[in-house]
Amino acid sequence: MPTPPPTPVFLDLAALSLYVFFAFFAGLIYYLHRENKREGYPLVPDRSDRPNFGPIHGFGETPAPKVFRLHHPPGATVTQGAQPERDISALVIEDPYNGTPITPIGDAMRDGVGAASYAMRPDVPDLAYDDNLPKIVPLRAAPGWHVAAEDPNPIGRSVTTLDGELAGTVVDLWVDRSEFVLRYLEVEAVGRHRVLVPMFLATINDDGDVRVVSVTAAQLAAAPRTRLPEQVTLLEEDMIGGYFGGGHLHATPERSEPCL
Repeated sequence: MPTPPPTPVFLDLAALSLYVFFAFFAGLIYYLHRENKREGYPLVPDRSDRPNFGPIHGFGETPAPKVFRLHHPPGATVTQGAQPERDISALVIEDPYNGTPITPIGDAMRDGVGAASYAMRPDVPDLAYDDNLPKIVPLRAAPGWHVAAEDPNPIGRSVTTLDGELAGTVVDLWVDRSEFVLRYLEVEAVGRHRVLVPMFLATINDDGDVRVVSVTAAQLAAAPRTRLPEQVTLLEEDMIGGYFGGGHLHATPERSEPCL
């Protein structure tokens, strides 16, 4: 009996291309999933009953730290793996379980907790790219900058807060030299010291009078201050923004309670 001829082997290029695409797409998903862990991972368990549980990586190990060499601030930064940056003045009040919310145990706005939280950014000023000088400065330190004649000028105007009290007087405006916008109102509060109020958390009427509804007069006077009179650092900006923004939730007990 004659031997049958061997069955020819056909290479299905369409099927092979599909399998290669599936393999590539699966690898891409895995790669992106790991890259997504460069911030916030490994997770730190908040279970007080399991102190030795250790960091949580989840599916796909946390990637090795990546170093970015920055133009400003000078030097290099690592994207993950850092320890907690500061103590949080808050505790778990109810029975602990995974995801139990924490409750501030002091002044949430001064402690930077909850809605008033901030990140530990570098304690250096943000610089303009063209001249490497601080880009957010008061008008008194920005020659050639002024308020347009058709716009209300709040300098010299009073500042009232959510309690209706006179909290201080605007003495200068801080401008962003890179973005051509006003960033802060410099207010001389009661007590003769000056604080910065974020421009986007204040309202100015046609007469130039200023109202800040996120804080009380006492809270405005207690706001974080800059270390230098004509310079604000990235860390100070985050602290100031967190303080005044957090006032919308933490300024009064009524604001911290449910609406219903």
